[in-house]
Amino acid sequence: MNINIRQLSAHENPPMELLLTADPSQKIVEEYLKRGRCFVAEIRNQLIGVHVLLHTRPHTIEIVNIAVDEKYQGSGIGKFLLQHAIETAQAMGYGTIEIGTGNSSIGQLALYQKCGFRIVGVDLNFFLRHYEGDIIENGIRCTDMIRLSQDI
Repeated sequence: MNINIRQLSAHENPPMELLLTADPSQKIVEEYLKRGRCFVAEIRNQLIGVHVLLHTRPHTIEIVNIAVDEKYQGSGIGKFLLQHAIETAQAMGYGTIEIGTGNSSIGQLALYQKCGFRIVGVDLNFFLRHYEGDIIENGIRCTDMIRLSQDI
Protein backbone atom coordinates (compact mmCIF):
# COMPACT_ATOMS: atom_id res chain seq x y z
CA MET A 1 0.00 0.00 0.00
CA ASN A 2 1.24 3.43 -0.90
CA ILE A 3 0.12 5.58 2.05
CA ASN A 4 0.56 9.34 2.02
CA ILE A 5 0.43 11.20 5.34
CA ARG A 6 0.17 14.96 5.32
CA GLN A 7 -0.67 17.72 7.76
CA LEU A 8 -4.00 19.39 7.15
CA SER A 9 -3.72 23.00 6.08
CA ALA A 10 -5.53 25.73 7.99
CA HIS A 11 -8.29 25.99 5.36
CA GLU A 12 -9.11 22.26 5.28
CA ASN A 13 -11.84 20.81 7.43
CA PRO A 14 -10.65 18.03 9.74
CA PRO A 15 -12.24 14.59 9.21
CA MET A 16 -14.61 14.95 12.17
CA GLU A 17 -16.52 11.72 11.52
CA LEU A 18 -13.30 9.69 11.69
CA LEU A 19 -11.94 11.64 14.68
CA LEU A 20 -15.17 10.94 16.57
CA THR A 21 -14.65 7.20 16.18
CA ALA A 22 -11.66 7.55 18.53
CA ASP A 23 -13.09 10.26 20.79
CA PRO A 24 -16.89 10.53 21.07
CA SER A 25 -16.93 14.13 22.36
CA GLN A 26 -17.15 16.62 19.51
CA LYS A 27 -16.57 19.47 21.97
CA ILE A 28 -13.30 17.93 23.22
CA VAL A 29 -12.14 17.07 19.69
CA GLU A 30 -12.83 20.63 18.47
CA GLU A 31 -10.91 22.03 21.44
CA TYR A 32 -7.71 20.08 20.82
CA LEU A 33 -7.93 20.59 17.06
CA LYS A 34 -7.62 24.35 17.70
CA ARG A 35 -4.26 23.84 19.44
CA GLY A 36 -2.91 20.70 17.78
CA ARG A 37 -1.62 19.52 14.42
CA CYS A 38 -3.90 17.21 12.47
CA PHE A 39 -2.41 14.69 10.05
CA VAL A 40 -4.39 12.60 7.58
CA ALA A 41 -3.41 9.34 5.91
CA GLU A 42 -4.61 8.74 2.38
CA ILE A 43 -4.39 6.09 -0.28
CA ARG A 44 -5.02 7.51 -3.75
CA ASN A 45 -6.62 10.61 -2.19
CA GLN A 46 -9.01 8.47 -0.11
CA LEU A 47 -8.92 9.21 3.63
CA ILE A 48 -8.01 6.09 5.63
CA GLY A 49 -6.68 7.45 8.93
CA VAL A 50 -5.90 10.46 11.09
CA HIS A 51 -3.82 11.47 14.08
CA VAL A 52 -3.56 14.69 16.07
CA LEU A 53 -0.43 15.85 17.92
CA LEU A 54 -0.66 18.37 20.76
CA HIS A 55 2.19 20.07 22.63
CA THR A 56 1.45 19.48 26.33
CA ARG A 57 4.59 20.32 28.34
CA PRO A 58 8.17 21.36 27.61
CA HIS A 59 9.77 18.69 25.38
CA THR A 60 6.54 16.64 25.47
CA ILE A 61 3.90 16.08 22.81
CA GLU A 62 0.81 13.89 22.98
CA ILE A 63 -1.09 11.91 20.40
CA VAL A 64 -4.56 13.08 21.44
CA ASN A 65 -6.42 11.25 18.68
CA ILE A 66 -5.59 8.42 16.33
CA ALA A 67 -8.18 6.67 14.18
CA VAL A 68 -8.28 4.32 11.21
CA ASP A 69 -11.23 3.92 8.88
CA GLU A 70 -13.07 0.73 9.79
CA LYS A 71 -12.44 -0.80 6.34
CA TYR A 72 -8.68 -0.55 6.92
CA GLN A 73 -8.48 -1.64 10.57
CA GLY A 74 -6.26 -4.65 11.17
CA SER A 75 -4.07 -3.93 8.14
CA GLY A 76 -1.18 -2.13 9.87
CA ILE A 77 -2.42 1.42 9.27
CA GLY A 78 -2.63 2.17 13.00
CA LYS A 79 0.98 1.12 13.52
CA PHE A 80 2.00 3.18 10.48
CA LEU A 81 0.22 6.24 11.93
CA LEU A 82 1.88 5.73 15.33
CA GLN A 83 5.30 5.49 13.71
CA HIS A 84 4.60 8.65 11.71
CA ALA A 85 3.57 10.49 14.89
CA ILE A 86 6.74 9.38 16.67
CA GLU A 87 8.98 10.37 13.75
CA THR A 88 7.20 13.73 13.41
CA ALA A 89 7.63 14.43 17.14
CA GLN A 90 11.34 13.55 16.90
CA ALA A 91 11.78 15.84 13.88
CA MET A 92 10.07 18.64 15.84
CA GLY A 93 12.62 18.24 18.63
CA TYR A 94 10.46 16.62 21.30
CA GLY A 95 12.01 14.18 23.78
CA THR A 96 8.84 12.46 24.97
CA ILE A 97 5.65 11.38 23.25
CA GLU A 98 2.56 10.39 25.19
CA ILE A 99 -0.78 8.78 24.44
CA GLY A 100 -3.82 7.92 26.51
CA THR A 101 -6.57 5.40 26.00
CA GLY A 102 -9.49 3.91 27.86
CA ASN A 103 -9.17 0.97 30.21
CA SER A 104 -11.56 -0.86 27.86
CA SER A 105 -9.46 -0.24 24.72
CA ILE A 106 -7.72 -3.61 24.78
CA GLY A 107 -6.55 -3.61 21.15
CA GLN A 108 -5.18 -0.08 21.38
CA LEU A 109 -3.32 -0.86 24.62
CA ALA A 110 -1.64 -3.82 22.93
CA LEU A 111 -0.72 -1.81 19.83
CA TYR A 112 0.75 1.10 21.78
CA GLN A 113 2.93 -1.21 23.84
CA LYS A 114 4.07 -3.11 20.73
CA CYS A 115 5.18 0.28 19.36
CA GLY A 116 7.34 1.03 22.40
CA PHE A 117 4.98 2.92 24.70
CA ARG A 118 5.04 2.06 28.41
CA ILE A 119 2.19 2.48 30.88
CA VAL A 120 3.08 5.35 33.21
CA GLY A 121 -0.17 5.98 35.03
CA VAL A 122 -3.91 5.76 35.33
CA ASP A 123 -6.23 8.76 35.52
CA LEU A 124 -9.04 7.25 37.57
CA ASN A 125 -12.59 8.11 36.49
CA PHE A 126 -11.34 10.31 33.61
CA PHE A 127 -14.14 9.27 31.26
CA LEU A 128 -16.77 9.65 33.98
CA ARG A 129 -15.60 13.23 34.64
CA HIS A 130 -15.19 14.40 31.03
CA TYR A 131 -17.78 12.49 28.96
CA GLU A 132 -21.54 12.32 29.11
CA GLY A 133 -23.06 8.87 28.92
CA ASP A 134 -21.43 5.48 29.17
CA ILE A 135 -18.71 4.34 26.79
CA ILE A 136 -18.67 0.56 26.38
CA GLU A 137 -15.89 -1.23 24.48
CA ASN A 138 -15.23 -4.96 24.37
CA GLY A 139 -18.09 -5.39 26.83
CA ILE A 140 -16.22 -3.24 29.40
CA ARG A 141 -17.32 0.14 30.75
CA CYS A 142 -14.68 2.75 29.94
CA THR A 143 -13.99 4.67 33.13
CA ASP A 144 -10.23 5.24 33.46
CA MET A 145 -7.59 6.76 31.17
CA ILE A 146 -4.50 4.60 30.82
CA ARG A 147 -1.53 6.93 30.22
CA LEU A 148 1.42 5.69 28.16
CA SER A 149 4.71 7.37 27.30
CA GLN A 150 7.84 6.85 25.25
CA ASP A 151 11.17 8.68 25.25
CA ILE A 152 12.14 9.48 21.67
